[in-house]
Amino acid sequence: MGRTNPTYRMHVRRLEREWQPYRRALRARDQPHFDRLFEHVDAHADAASYLNTTDPVLPALIAIALEQEKRIATLEDARERGADSSDDG
Repeated sequence: MGRTNPTYRMHVRRLEREWQPYRRALRARDQPHFDRLFEHVDAHADAASYLNTTDPVLPALIAIALEQEKRIATLEDARERGADSSDDG
């Protein structure tokens, strides 16, 4: 039997472990936000695994940017709906 390549999720777990000293150095109020970044990475791990990369950083950053883009779009949509409803009054 040949060796298998580590999965993308395994790479992400290693990356997360490597960043634990940084996380611990963050202020307590910032740590949940840092954790949420890795939640975004996990949410897109299936797509990132198609890249078959040994460096998880770039796909992780793209996953984070994608989730932030979605949040921005949601907020903009909500703002536009709020502006439209205030015009009706």
